[in-house]
Amino acid sequence: MARDQRRYDAVLLDAYGTLVELDDPFARLRAAVRRHLAAEVEPAEAERAFREEMAYYSGHCHLAGDAEGLAALRADCARVLLAELGIEAGAEAGERVLSDAVSFHVLPDVEPLLAGLAESGAAAAVVSNWDFSLRRTLAGVGLDFDAIVTCGETGVRKPDPRIFLEALGRLGVEPGRALHVGDSRDTDGAGAAAAGIDARILDRTGAGGGRDTIAALTDVLELL
Repeated sequence: MARDQRRYDAVLLDAYGTLVELDDPFARLRAAVRRHLAAEVEPAEAERAFREEMAYYSGHCHLAGDAEGLAALRADCARVLLAELGIEAGAEAGERVLSDAVSFHVLPDVEPLLAGLAESGAAAAVVSNWDFSLRRTLAGVGLDFDAIVTCGETGVRKPDPRIFLEALGRLGVEPGRALHVGDSRDTDGAGAAAAGIDARILDRTGAGGGRDTIAALTDVLELL
């Protein structure tokens, strides 16, 4: 598709909940605790502890801009997890438990979207509140993008518009020629708007409603 036939030259995408999700993390956590710590954890307890760890990670991932920062963040997350579980264990054991609990899979509408964007000639980029290792994580599940920008690299988290503008700067695309898609109105929608970028909120349940909501990533292709 020629540029003058496209509405957008780039599509920016959130990562977690938009491109990838965790594989049954609560069951994986219970199995990891059993394997590494010889302890049993009830399902509700595992879910509560893992959600606390996720909340801690979300609030601190912008500090993990290099290998040293990431190692410190992972150690802190493991400590939070074990504390919430009420289990006393060494740092290495806690990190092994957390590592085993975390595994990602690609959501089913991602690859059709990326194929459609490639065919149209529009760039695809990721803008995410994630540590600097996101590029390696996405490559590990077979995903590649024209640019990947994280809060770990930039030191700023969505909805700060600077993280969006950093991605556009790397792509050489003006805000008015870009669309951002994510699953949070507060971070994705507000941040994109502050940067002057059109946004769509992804709600795969189809219950969201509203002109700015889409039910599948492939709906983006109709907006190009």
